[in-house]
Amino acid sequence: MSAKLLLVDDEPGLREAVQAYLEDSGFTVEVANNAIEGWEKVQQIVPDLVISDIMMPQVDGYQFLQQLREDERFKSLPVVFLTAKGMTSDRIQGYQAGCDAYLPKPFDPEELEVIVKNLLDRRAAASNSTELDDIKQQLNQIQGILQQGNTVSTQTSPIQIDFTPREQSVLNLVTEGLMNKEIARRLETSVRNVEKYVSRLFVKTGTNSRTELVRFAIEHGLNQS
Repeated sequence: MSAKLLLVDDEPGLREAVQAYLEDSGFTVEVANNAIEGWEKVQQIVPDLVISDIMMPQVDGYQFLQQLREDERFKSLPVVFLTAKGMTSDRIQGYQAGCDAYLPKPFDPEELEVIVKNLLDRRAAASNSTELDDIKQQLNQIQGILQQGNTVSTQTSPIQIDFTPREQSVLNLVTEGLMNKEIARRLETSVRNVEKYVSRLFVKTGTNSRTELVRFAIEHGLNQS
């Protein structure tokens, strides 16, 4: 799935040229004529990255960027400034405002493409790091539950939950503290299939995380050896 970009610029010729180039490079590009329209679109499409001019009527690029950074949803959204203001002081002001990259006009569209790809790769790496931290935290919680052993009371489940044999196998391995890649290896299937089974287990047990699922399974004797 291609990354969604929002291009905000009041120059029709440049806007159309940059949009065409980036779309040829495989991106999905939405455009806005000014910052006011850009603010509306960023809320509608939630892009992966914003490219914005600075010198625009009514609301300039700095004000637009400030609006983005003050909104919790867009604090970490990568923003690239395209501008005719290429002095060092202008670039400093752009970075101080919170932009991630600053490209003075005229510019080479190939350079813009590289900047966009680098920022998207960096954002993806940061997102993966956060997910890994979440997984580690859940693992620690699961291990804590398992170490409690007999201190967790087991009782007959008040409801009958009908698991398929494969769902039961996945549940057993989740309660052993295994993560999706390890479960996939153990059951000789794909990680994507394991993710689907875990999602089904969440739905069937009314839980929202692996930690809740493990606790629920142990308390109701749903894990089978």
